[in-house]
Amino acid sequence: MATTEHPPSRLRGWMLQGLSDMGKRGGLTGPHAEPEPPHRGQRWWRVMCLTGVDYFSTLGYQPGIAALAAGLLSPLATIVLIVVTLAGALPVYRRVAQESPHGQGSIAMLERLLSFWKGKLFVLTLLGFAATDFLITITLSAADASTHLVENPHLTSTLGGHQMLITLILVALLGAVFLKGFLEAMGVAVALVGVYLVLNVVVVITGLWHVLTAEHVVTDWTDALTVQHGNVFVMIGVALIVFPKLALGLSGFETGVAVMPHVQGDDGDTEERPAGRIRDTKKLLTTAAVIMSCFLITTSFITTLLIPAAEFKPGGQANGRALAFLAHEYLGSAFGTVYDVSTIAILWFAGASAMAGLLNLMPRYLPRYGMAPHWARAVRPMVIVFILIAFLVTWLFDANVDKQGGAYATGVLVLISSAAIAVTIAARKAGQRGWTIGFGVISAVFLYTTVANVIERPDGVKIGACFIAGIMLVSLLSRLARSFELRVTSVAMDPMAERFVRDMASRKIRFIANEPDNRDRAEYRDKIEQIRTDNDMPEQEDFVFVEVTVADPSEFETCLTVRGEVLHNRYRVLAVESSSIPNALAALLLHVRDLTGRTPHIFFEWTEGNPFANFLRFFLFGQGEVAPVTREVLREAEPDRARRPRVHTG
Repeated sequence: MATTEHPPSRLRGWMLQGLSDMGKRGGLTGPHAEPEPPHRGQRWWRVMCLTGVDYFSTLGYQPGIAALAAGLLSPLATIVLIVVTLAGALPVYRRVAQESPHGQGSIAMLERLLSFWKGKLFVLTLLGFAATDFLITITLSAADASTHLVENPHLTSTLGGHQMLITLILVALLGAVFLKGFLEAMGVAVALVGVYLVLNVVVVITGLWHVLTAEHVVTDWTDALTVQHGNVFVMIGVALIVFPKLALGLSGFETGVAVMPHVQGDDGDTEERPAGRIRDTKKLLTTAAVIMSCFLITTSFITTLLIPAAEFKPGGQANGRALAFLAHEYLGSAFGTVYDVSTIAILWFAGASAMAGLLNLMPRYLPRYGMAPHWARAVRPMVIVFILIAFLVTWLFDANVDKQGGAYATGVLVLISSAAIAVTIAARKAGQRGWTIGFGVISAVFLYTTVANVIERPDGVKIGACFIAGIMLVSLLSRLARSFELRVTSVAMDPMAERFVRDMASRKIRFIANEPDNRDRAEYRDKIEQIRTDNDMPEQEDFVFVEVTVADPSEFETCLTVRGEVLHNRYRVLAVESSSIPNALAALLLHVRDLTGRTPHIFFEWTEGNPFANFLRFFLFGQGEVAPVTREVLREAEPDRARRPRVHTG
């Protein structure tokens, strides 16, 4: 009785829809979006606004975090932050832009320096911290947006006590946007950043005016500093010690480089030499850093001098919203409400940029490693996974901005430290001694800052470790499940190899899988004799040897180049280089079948040793239990048994 195959449910089809706005070329989705076609893109200042929704939005909470961390020393500690930004992070990422002009970032630079499994594991570790950075951006931004909403004088009586619920709703709305489809948003980013920066200029000018007109404010601050810390040198020392707590002000550089493919550049730019794109990206990074530095020092100054210290603490009206507090206090409720709306919008949009970064960063690496399940290629299931994790993080941190600051700073600092190390190595390889020393010093500063932040606030490294463990586990299981896939993307044969195949096509096509050793006459003579004896074959049977050399077994997908050789004037050999012997043999057999229209046969000898140990050798090093694995790869690649190449083992 024939059975009717039921079509997949509408929900399943919608969830696993592979083509979406996230995947369309030109559909801007965040810091790790696909690059636009050559010679197209946006002006650099517009792209700066895209990364600015992440970078500039930290003004919503950075002054309050600085006041809590450094107290009266907040302006001095912020000056240290600005020096590190302009003399450290900015030169590092200008070099990253030069070395990685297609938006791959520092992770790709380090990936090129390491090979085999150690390189893959290192990249997976950095991806864990990158996931921490982006995910905490979502939860922290939503928490701060809800703080601005709850603390608004018009809404505090209605929404007070519901910050957790509001934060979860904002995160859920963010997920809904991506489930619906996230399209080109450059214009929205420009509008949000433009309005937000103008409103902040008004607040800063107003705050500075009140500081200058009320002379006792400055004298009270300096007197209090002297009483607390004694002299200038002690103040500088304390500012250097508390600086790691202010590291949130360094966020935005990694995304600034990642959006490079959207920078227009010059008409003469090519994908290989995008000189105009690199130049304009450096303008983008420099302009953003200078603007942010100006706001950081002025906002830390006015908030420290004009807001009572008690208001910065949890429960205070300035906690997580210092500039909004000043906007309401000195510019009135109407302006303050407009400022709140602008801040909520840019904070929420910063979460959207981070979500797009997550959805684009993971597929950039994991599929190439064979470390992503098939459903991870669809946007919507991944959105649900990340939103559920964001719910969990929000609940664990009680939707509190201050509690999440350590985790966010850890993710940011690890990425900046990795970038500093990457450019140091790049400068050393280029023979640039001065830059090598300079970047080495910067790397040391960021490594110290990272370690100090981890010691002071270990939540970040704990969350990063959870992400790393999760990515490692999922990657391992995915790689294990996909081990038997046909992982060869193409097969190219040189003229000699094609001649061997055409010659055999007139009779039975018989290959012998041989592990190359000395490659002398005795090796091939003994191998043929063994195959004939094991399979009880007559002497007149003709064979061609296939030898696969494993290059990098950690690579998942490879292109096969088959080279034909005649050794000792008698033995024909097809030499192949691949990341996996069984997968390469299976791909070659299928290619020969399709090329000749005949079914090829391949002969193996049984592998000695424990089968489980041999399978682990195959999984990790691309060799081991070759015969049965080759047969399994063929079985999965060709369901029709009649058309499947034959595997013989003696």
